[in-house]
Amino acid sequence: MKKIVILSSVLASLLVMSSCEKQLFQNPATSKELGNFLQNEIETEEYVNATYANLQSDGLYGLYLPALIEIPSDNTYDEVPANDNGMYGQLDQFTAIAGNTIVTEVWRQSYRTIQRANVVLNRIGQIPYATEATRQSRTGEMKFLRALMYFNLVRLYGDVPLVTEETENPNEYFGQGRTASAQIYEQIRKDLTEAIVALPAVNTQAGRVRKSAAQTLLAKVYLTAKRYTEAKTLLESVVNDGQHQLLTNPADVFSLSNENNREIIFAVQFASGVNGNTEGSTMYQQYAPSGTVSGAKGHNLPTKSLYALYSSSDKRKGVYVGVTTSGIPWCKKLSAPTTVITDGGSDIVVLRYADVILMSSEIENELGNISTALTYLNQIRTRAGLAATSASTQTELREAIALERQLELVGEGHRWFDLIRTGTALTVMNQWFKANNILTTLTSNNLLMPIPQSQVDTDPAIKQNEGY
Repeated sequence: MKKIVILSSVLASLLVMSSCEKQLFQNPATSKELGNFLQNEIETEEYVNATYANLQSDGLYGLYLPALIEIPSDNTYDEVPANDNGMYGQLDQFTAIAGNTIVTEVWRQSYRTIQRANVVLNRIGQIPYATEATRQSRTGEMKFLRALMYFNLVRLYGDVPLVTEETENPNEYFGQGRTASAQIYEQIRKDLTEAIVALPAVNTQAGRVRKSAAQTLLAKVYLTAKRYTEAKTLLESVVNDGQHQLLTNPADVFSLSNENNREIIFAVQFASGVNGNTEGSTMYQQYAPSGTVSGAKGHNLPTKSLYALYSSSDKRKGVYVGVTTSGIPWCKKLSAPTTVITDGGSDIVVLRYADVILMSSEIENELGNISTALTYLNQIRTRAGLAATSASTQTELREAIALERQLELVGEGHRWFDLIRTGTALTVMNQWFKANNILTTLTSNNLLMPIPQSQVDTDPAIKQNEGY
């Protein structure tokens, strides 16, 4: 038992913010025949927006994906594992089955997003656009979104089908079989490298992908592969281009009145009280401790042991993670809905500048540049009101950076992937279970999720992961 984040669903709309207002673009592209659609710029823009909109689905950043990539870690837990047919509890207790709804929907909606991106990428070159700059930007945006989906999939499920051609029906992915992870990563790197060239440094519509997002995501891909020099070059570009910065006060980073601030690199957009209260997120309700708000389920709550890691002088304590009157920690990066409880307005942050700084610290440490690594790490600590770290060796710094990533990025879906990429998941989690008197022991089979049973049943070319 252990573990929070945020989002909602709109099938064919994109929330973007211009200046201080959020604008809702409703695009009924999904109701049109693709064979007769995407003939001009207007229709292509609708389909681009529909691709963004799928990120808001429950299967992705609307609800399930943040839980899937944080609950298995020591950061968060499910307060009542039996709720909702145990689908969150299975993630918490490492008893997930191939029919788990969360596991299935993350897979399904990821491929739906990929399918939509493929349609745009395979057609946009032949479609007249008023400006070539817009066409290039949309091409980069779709390559980024496709790469993001595949990066999540390959880390969650291992080898997965690689499909880049256009198909009108996601079911046509059946029969593809599983592609080796190395080939998936090569496609991710290719997409992001090309996206960096195509994307603008500044995008006037918040919620659209910009160059720094592709650079940051590719740096994370290289960091995962331990290709530190390439990752360093990309992150230095983000640091030096002046588009992003750490905000002075941690309380401002996730403020509903300060969304899409300079610390945010890419976030999925949500808005409360829009379109009949259908453009918000249910995450606040689902991830609030039971009894605190109407219908609260207590899924994906920060652990008490995580909360105890914040010192009393840490400005993030009570701001990133607070406690209820009964002492139950919960993530405060989500703002309470202004209308109904299922209509949360908080955007879901996917990439932000604090992660850039922490990745830079980790990379410099692995390259042996201890002084530079300390400089980066202490930027985060100083912002949090803490003294400079006492760590001085490479080993000590690894531990200090890992701790700071926990405290700074909790609820944003990094911890489980951090444990896996650093090779510490089994040691850390088994120690955590032992310290909390939980009779669970992880093996290497637990480092991947099961392939959804519906996919295995329908596609004989798909073989199940070991242990499921």
